[in-house]
Amino acid sequence: MMNTHEAHASYAINVNTHYAPLERIDIQTLVNACQDSWYNQTLSRINDCVVRLGIMQGVFHWHKHEMEDEFFFVLEGRFLIELEGQTVELAPQQGFTIPKGVMHRTQAPERTVILMIEGAGVIPTGD
Repeated sequence: MMNTHEAHASYAINVNTHYAPLERIDIQTLVNACQDSWYNQTLSRINDCVVRLGIMQGVFHWHKHEMEDEFFFVLEGRFLIELEGQTVELAPQQGFTIPKGVMHRTQAPERTVILMIEGAGVIPTGD
């Protein structure tokens, strides 16, 4: 099992906004090019929120976001969200919102592609 420091080293997290307003967002091109086992790319900023693409396989560490809610929407694969006392499994075309302050850990048992919507100030690895 990875400790938090080792886990963070294996995450490819890109908080720079990849697409400008009025620019077509091409998720499939990013998915096809991705070689990382845990990839996170901010696609676009909308007011005070961002839309992020996640391409992943494996387990993320336990964390929470003190000030912001987080929304996950699955495009491909299977996505598990562990909460204290329960696990929620999402299939393609399903979404789930984690309220601020709730400890959670996400995992993808197979290569999975998701979209996340959250406040622009959210630190993807948690507070």
